[in-house]
Amino acid sequence: MPAGGWECQMSSELPSYYTGLKPFAELFATGAPMLMYHKLGSRPAGVRLKGLYVSARLFERQLGELRQAGFTTPAYGTLPADKGNEEKQITLTFDDGFANVLRHGLEPLARNGFRAIEFLVADRIGRANEWEVKEGEVREPLMNNAQIKEWLAAGHEIGSHTLTHPFLTRISRAEAREEIFSSKRKLEDRFGVPIRHFCHPYGDWNPAVRDLVKEAGYATACTTEFGVNTAATARWELKRITARYQSISFKALKARLARYLAH
Repeated sequence: MPAGGWECQMSSELPSYYTGLKPFAELFATGAPMLMYHKLGSRPAGVRLKGLYVSARLFERQLGELRQAGFTTPAYGTLPADKGNEEKQITLTFDDGFANVLRHGLEPLARNGFRAIEFLVADRIGRANEWEVKEGEVREPLMNNAQIKEWLAAGHEIGSHTLTHPFLTRISRAEAREEIFSSKRKLEDRFGVPIRHFCHPYGDWNPAVRDLVKEAGYATACTTEFGVNTAATARWELKRITARYQSISFKALKARLARYLAH
């Protein structure tokens, strides 16, 4: 779903992912950003999707920079009261429930006074990233029950990322309904907390999927659409910006040089 014209024009001049605050400061003043993370820590040998890993050092630096700039993390799903972001709100999201997020993320989050939400794959808790492994990715453990309870005890939140992490638009409506509805119920039963927020696997959704999420009783759903969120943003179409390391590809270096020369 495309964003508004002015925001698209602004975002086209920005990096396509978040490494540090400076290039995004102007955009973040127009609405509340949501940063999207997956895995924290060093990348094992053989990793294919390297951009899904953020080193512990970079993560700490990103959090410290945001804190020093005055950003805070309200309860998940809280949007600015107007079209700007005078409150300097930011949301930190983690997809899939990787154990390395607990290992490398709890202390930096606590030191900076930030809260985050972890979107869990309900039928894969305590197992591994099987949806990635079947595509040739390196196996990574997912948080187990005890680790998720530790995450919650630290003041963080959890949400649903379906039962098995499918492309929801590529399965039948009945299967999609089961993934969306049953994951909510299972997580609530297992952890004794309300599950009010949903995250579309792969950012894959359409109006029919969105309507199932609403019918299931979720208060929000987040996508992978680039942008920030305001009071006017549809609550089941929340935008996010991928956080990752600085690319050193020739294309990225050329773009960085062009931006430098333009100033």
